[in-house]
Amino acid sequence: MAAAIFGQVLTAMVTPFDATGQISESGVEQLVEHLLANGSDGIVVCGTTGESPTLSHAEKLKLFRQVKGIVGKRGAVIAGTGGNDTAASIALTQEAVETGVDGALLVVPPYNKPSQEGLYQHFKAIATSVPHLPCMLYNVPPRTAQNMDSVTTIRLAKDIPNVVATKEAANNFVQCAEIIAEAPSEFAVYSGDDGAALPLLAIGGVGVVSVTAHLNGKDMKAMHTAFCAGQLAEAARLNGKMLPILRACFQSTTPSPVPVKAALNLLGIAVGGVRLPLVEANAKELEIVKTALAAYGLL
Repeated sequence: MAAAIFGQVLTAMVTPFDATGQISESGVEQLVEHLLANGSDGIVVCGTTGESPTLSHAEKLKLFRQVKGIVGKRGAVIAGTGGNDTAASIALTQEAVETGVDGALLVVPPYNKPSQEGLYQHFKAIATSVPHLPCMLYNVPPRTAQNMDSVTTIRLAKDIPNVVATKEAANNFVQCAEIIAEAPSEFAVYSGDDGAALPLLAIGGVGVVSVTAHLNGKDMKAMHTAFCAGQLAEAARLNGKMLPILRACFQSTTPSPVPVKAALNLLGIAVGGVRLPLVEANAKELEIVKTALAAYGLL
């Protein structure tokens, strides 16, 4: 099994906003401390869960700098710097290096739908522009309308030394298995889907980039620890225990991060609302969140 270069449990952090919809620095600090105290080995900043499409270039850099300043050496901070404009992604990734982050998360470009060769050249251009910064690819077809084939991921892993990991959210275990089998042994495959975290470990994955770890981080970490210790029944038990939180955070009627932000606010971790085009959870969606939190013992 490859080493979990950034840690096992990475939380894709929501972006806390204040009452005016601006980034809340106090909210960021409270949330980061909460995550570090509850199982997170590292934090992904300005990913999909962080509402990256609505954050400006300047806001992203501010968040990278603040979160890394709070975390220090207590965990890894991975900056979401990818996008569908290669030149802009290069510029943001290079500036992110100056904030002291530990890695970059590079998503498959949404909307453009490049060919597999286009994907290879896009990621190669970004990664080689920051040769000393570890880069994690991010394949999430439900969000990007484009799957990055295992062949492309393996090619990048072999050709570009600082492409060290991928976050796979394609719900395709055969594709993950191909990457694990054929990429360099040190290349790390992370689950981008909380529900797939445990089965991915079984085929050689190293960890998860999680949304639900905002709420169940200690159990998510304990599940990974149990699996790696050969305690498979305990890992399965913990996986089952977390299912109500999984269902509440990924409701069919509203996208993430709407439910997890509602949950955090209910728990007194002030993260504010969401930016348009996202809207707040309705009464039915909020009730599902409340029921799950109560069942899990958080309310």
